[in-house]
Amino acid sequence: MLPPRILLVDDHALFRSGLRMVLAAGIGDLEVAEAASLEEALRTSMQEPALVLLDIQLHGLNGLEGIALVRRKWPQALVVILSSEVSPQKVRLAMERGAAAFVSKAEPAAKILAVIGQLRQGLPVAADGLPAGACGEGSQPLLTPRQGEVLDLMCQGLSNKLIGRRLNLSENTVRGHVQAVLAALQVSSRSEAGFAARQRGLVA
Repeated sequence: MLPPRILLVDDHALFRSGLRMVLAAGIGDLEVAEAASLEEALRTSMQEPALVLLDIQLHGLNGLEGIALVRRKWPQALVVILSSEVSPQKVRLAMERGAAAFVSKAEPAAKILAVIGQLRQGLPVAADGLPAGACGEGSQPLLTPRQGEVLDLMCQGLSNKLIGRRLNLSENTVRGHVQAVLAALQVSSRSEAGFAARQRGLVA
């Protein structure tokens, strides 16, 4: 399980304070660092946060623009986007850019803790914090076109680095797509993803 070290990035001090209390009450031996902006977050003294809770609406660089910066500085950290505005476009952009989950600020505290708990255990979480795969039905396609390309190359056995070269993407971006694909297919490994994708007819 990931160490309980969380960096909370939000420009509302009251929200940060409240969420910090929720996290401290729900997760034992927790270390939390706070930042009011991405610039401040990237200067934090915290060593290797396991999770970065990132608000979209920030002064300066916003959360969507900052996902890549956070993942470049801390490649092992999982980014959870917190937002008061949950639109399909914002969710898609966040996941494409490498977020591990997208949670509405309107959700109860227990929901945020549940999502964090799943991520710390290495379990995939769907973009909106619902159980993985819950959004796969209906009018929204299961995968974005880019995720479909990544899945196809994953099934061919290509590494993240090789997928990045083939699609002209950074390795961090590919890693984010892979995480999103695993979450959408409700699986935890590349081999399981290949099996699930063939069962669903997503790849030949």
